[in-house]
Amino acid sequence: MGRNTRRRPTGPRRATFAAVALILGGGGLLAANVYASATEGGLGSEPVRQTDSDGNAWGRTPGAATIDCPDVGDRLTAVPDRAKPDVDKELALLDQQIAEAYQRLQESAQAVQQDSGFADSAITNPLKEKRAATIERIVTAIDQVGDRPQGLEALAACGLRASDDQTGDQDGNGQDQDGQDGQNQAGQEQQQGDGQDQGNQQAGNGPVAADFVDITTVQPNVQNPRNGTDASRGTFATSCGVNAEGLFNSDNVIVAPGVTNGAHHFHDYVGNQDNQAFATDDDLANADTSCENEGDKSSYYWPVLRLQNGTREKDADAPGGGTEGNAGEIVTPQQVTLTFTGNPRSKVVAMPRLLRIITGDAKAFVNGNANANASWSCTGYEDRQLKDKYPVCPKGSDVVRSFKFQSCWDGQNIDSANHRTHVAFADAEGNCAGGFRAIPQLVQRIVYDVDAPSLEDGGRTTPLFAVDSFPEQLHKPVTDHGDFINVFDEDLMQEMVDCINDGRKCGADADPGSGSGSGDEPQETSTPTPAPDASAGAGGESDSGDAGGQQTSKPSSGAPGTHGTEPSDDGPSKAAHSVRPKADTTPSAEIAAATASPDHSDDHGAREGGKELTTPAPATGGKASAAAAGTEPQAVNGGLADTGARMWPAAVGGILLIAGCVLLRRVRRPSA
Repeated sequence: MGRNTRRRPTGPRRATFAAVALILGGGGLLAANVYASATEGGLGSEPVRQTDSDGNAWGRTPGAATIDCPDVGDRLTAVPDRAKPDVDKELALLDQQIAEAYQRLQESAQAVQQDSGFADSAITNPLKEKRAATIERIVTAIDQVGDRPQGLEALAACGLRASDDQTGDQDGNGQDQDGQDGQNQAGQEQQQGDGQDQGNQQAGNGPVAADFVDITTVQPNVQNPRNGTDASRGTFATSCGVNAEGLFNSDNVIVAPGVTNGAHHFHDYVGNQDNQAFATDDDLANADTSCENEGDKSSYYWPVLRLQNGTREKDADAPGGGTEGNAGEIVTPQQVTLTFTGNPRSKVVAMPRLLRIITGDAKAFVNGNANANASWSCTGYEDRQLKDKYPVCPKGSDVVRSFKFQSCWDGQNIDSANHRTHVAFADAEGNCAGGFRAIPQLVQRIVYDVDAPSLEDGGRTTPLFAVDSFPEQLHKPVTDHGDFINVFDEDLMQEMVDCINDGRKCGADADPGSGSGSGDEPQETSTPTPAPDASAGAGGESDSGDAGGQQTSKPSSGAPGTHGTEPSDDGPSKAAHSVRPKADTTPSAEIAAATASPDHSDDHGAREGGKELTTPAPATGGKASAAAAGTEPQAVNGGLADTGARMWPAAVGGILLIAGCVLLRRVRRPSA
């Protein structure tokens, strides 16, 4: 048998092999971790656009742009009846063109960054050409049957707006609260740094952590005018459920009758059950209603609220839904309260049947705040209202979304060309200007049982929430809006008017035998106990969105009315219905047209008050409890703890590399 001449490794050779292995392993681990950190949005780099298993985007590049176009509908103060069908369709087409351009902008983000001229040549210039042709058709349609509108041609051009740049009459003071409506956010909007300016965005177009603020940091800012001797002090409540049945579509029969998907976002509907793009006045009058009093067939609707938790609703692949950036779990309200209140200076007259009212501006992020009327708060904190931030509520407190609708009517029209000038808000003292007449004011209060999002990790632990919006509006809270069509039975409407003028409390929430004309002020049923901070804008107005004085003294998820139930044929009558939030997976297949066309002219006192409210800088994090199921992690550049959590592999690699070098040096050192 031959002798094995193979040399066995000596001790120094073994040590050399070990040293080389340590060097290679440590160096490789260090290099891999540094590369991974750089591609996850590290300092000076752009974050990777993450997606879920279905390809839905979860991130947005900080400082990304959106499409900013003049609102043609806002400028149309007069449209002849014979031209309305054509004009409505062309206005909806303008919205569609913007949505398509925004989609191209998202898809071309890298090209836009690399070539400064790409956006003009590939997006805004083609959009201008399409808009010019559409605007010309609008002008022609009106010119054929009436006076030719002037100046619309100049509205064809569009630009790009940074997603952290909200339009408004900014004066550097934060919110610019012009009575009921607008508010501004100079310098506060998204100035949070690259890391915080990302959220767990299921569709890649918002919301972001900077869209939220801790409600406990907001100073009380709600004030109401005092009632005069002729005030109409009563209230009338109607109970129409919480849309537990899941009646949704992306139509808006007010703005774009006969046009599908002009809204480009989904609405919740309560009351009238036949509100869709093609509904006629007769259809609305003959429809079923979810209201307990069948004399109320009115339609009440607003954009749905969604959790950004990765859920795919049945509209995930539908226009107005996931294909246009409205994704996530639709949350059913816990409670909806619909109350009609009086006027602090005069008696009210009956609303005309089929009166249309739109409050708020679905395009306020780019239009500005003249018609914005969003009001966000938390139960127990409704003496402080947010216009351009979503609230982060403390434990035990629920999100409250409220609207106070216009309460002055021109006495003639049930609608107007821009859907605004036939109604107006009262002034700061409650007076209706310009010959307008006071009508019952609809106050909507919608409560959601949603957990406070985890802002410190961009909604990774507990998801962000947001309203549906036009895709280019980025789900900003300031774009919230509500719509109402009066289909009350005329006898019931007169009963409402008599009740309010007599100072009684009537309708679904009235106690038997209540209402003796006591003269209580429904707008002032509770006065904020904390003294308003002067820097927060002590001014305000009755229509600041305090939901008719439904303030509670402490945070409570059940205040007011959490003992209610879902609508049922045999259930007790309640003004506020309550259910647990749920994801409704059966949205209507019907999809259609737009929201409020803004009215910047404010010719008839369309804004209330003139004092400023101030929103504090956004909180850096919400106190969240449990992780939401299905929530996809979102890369966020945090503080030292976050950095350490991501960089420890590099530290280990460095130690291994140093150990290998030291060992190799010792092995190669010549013996003495």
